[in-house]
Amino acid sequence: MKESDISRIIEMAWEDRTPFDAIYDAYGLNEREVKALMKSQLKLSSYRLWRKRVTGRRTKHTTRRNFIFGRHKSPNKR
Repeated sequence: MKESDISRIIEMAWEDRTPFDAIYDAYGLNEREVKALMKSQLKLSSYRLWRKRVTGRRTKHTTRRNFIFGRHKSPNKR
């Protein structure tokens, strides 16, 4: 895998609203493989921080999300 692909996968994994399914669609890595990649590429403290953030997060799993589109639009915005 190219360095730029690894960098993009890490970036997508850190984003709160990017589900693991989107990473799978783009790069063919399932959640378990993304976790292994993150663990191998990040410092241990950074990996633990990331795991703490994504554990139980509904937005990281498409089937558990309660919204269709990935972006929030404020009702105050015209």
